[in-house]
Amino acid sequence: MNASPYALELNDVRKSFGKTEIIRGATLQVKPGERVAIIGPNGAGKSTLFNLISGRFGVSTGDIRLNGASIAGRKPYEINRMGLARSFQVSNLFVRLSVFENIRCAVLWSMGYRYAFWKFLADLRDANDRADEVLRMIRLDKKRDVLAMNLTYAEQRALEIGITIAGGASVVLLDEPTAGMSKSETTRFIQLIREVTVGKTLLTVEHDMGVVFGLADKIAVLVYGEVIAFDVPEAVRANAKVQEAYLGSVLVAHEKAHGA
Repeated sequence: MNASPYALELNDVRKSFGKTEIIRGATLQVKPGERVAIIGPNGAGKSTLFNLISGRFGVSTGDIRLNGASIAGRKPYEINRMGLARSFQVSNLFVRLSVFENIRCAVLWSMGYRYAFWKFLADLRDANDRADEVLRMIRLDKKRDVLAMNLTYAEQRALEIGITIAGGASVVLLDEPTAGMSKSETTRFIQLIREVTVGKTLLTVEHDMGVVFGLADKIAVLVYGEVIAFDVPEAVRANAKVQEAYLGSVLVAHEKAHGA
């Protein structure tokens, strides 16, 4: 039984590439069900941190724990099976498969189905039902049989969210989920993310401060590979150290853009 009160823990995590240290002792503790936005200037190490958590990179030192169990050094597929799923900045879809088939591919392994040439996918009712349920959640049920390549950009991003949550992961990582969207698309997408991650732990890297303040319960500020603040949005906004390092100029630009 997991005795840890945290869904995800980073304990003095460091990552170097050669002599260059990118992540410099990052520590973070995220409770189950929290929505956390990771922000910071370009080059702060946000993508590297996501790659460490999801297993694409191995840590140089330190530890990462998922629901109390160490995942440092594990393969990405092993971490996924332990309950963590991730989306990427660039859509990673099977573009010549239908929307439904993309979701079903994500569902199959999580439901215990393995590669078996004698099984007909159409007969796997539980997997098909789960895929249809996810399609309804991401509001693409009316595009069920459309090829992924024929979706709009926003629909493709929604499909990727669906693939990310289809396996039932308890911890979800979203890498700049609203990048490239219009203001109206972003507003709708924030609501979609809130709906489909109910009861899940969410970490997202995001540059749009409107998304950050509209979605996150807490904000982690990463500067030069270190977490310099981790708190509720109002406290982070008022943090003098954060304003000096990063947030002040970003907030001014955001408020000007929104007529504040």
